[in-house]
Amino acid sequence: MSDLDQLTQSLARNLKLWRGERGFTLDALAARAGVSRGMIIQIEQARTNPSIGTTVKLADALGVSITTLLDYEQGSQVRLVPASQAVRLWSTEAGSSTMLLVGTDARGPLELWSWRLMPGEGSASDPHPVGTVELLHVSAGELTLVVDGEAHAVPAGTSATFEAHVPHSYRNEGAEPMELTMAVSIPPVRREGK
Repeated sequence: MSDLDQLTQSLARNLKLWRGERGFTLDALAARAGVSRGMIIQIEQARTNPSIGTTVKLADALGVSITTLLDYEQGSQVRLVPASQAVRLWSTEAGSSTMLLVGTDARGPLELWSWRLMPGEGSASDPHPVGTVELLHVSAGELTLVVDGEAHAVPAGTSATFEAHVPHSYRNEGAEPMELTMAVSIPPVRREGK
């Protein structure tokens, strides 16, 4: 089984598992995530590989990390994730990329990311659920962080935090590659009717 097939199977299994855990019908999850019912059915039947945006919307709607949707084996209290198992969610030919390093669902999902943006590139994010907080540290270059339409220059060696329930984006407007590490804390989702 290829890595992509394994990822598709894990996503299908975990989406069904967490939808059931939250007590969401297909229609309820579709409405919460802004994803069509048909797309959710295709994902749960392992008939499609959704876009990163769709996967993020589903994770946010379920109140779990992307890691939880993509990784089925959760075992001991200590979980080591070797570099070979980190999940690259997107990359460009110029060399920009994001890497989901590790995540957990203890007291609400918490994710740790590694980002690399090449000069002139960027990535926009839809608003996350209210209560979501992002913390980041730029280790190389300069990040232009845009939160709710306001741009902030974040040079190497600088950290930032913000509430991520508004539109936000990450851009490299400089002349050298920009690298950052980011943690995303998402509030837990309560079961329907509770």
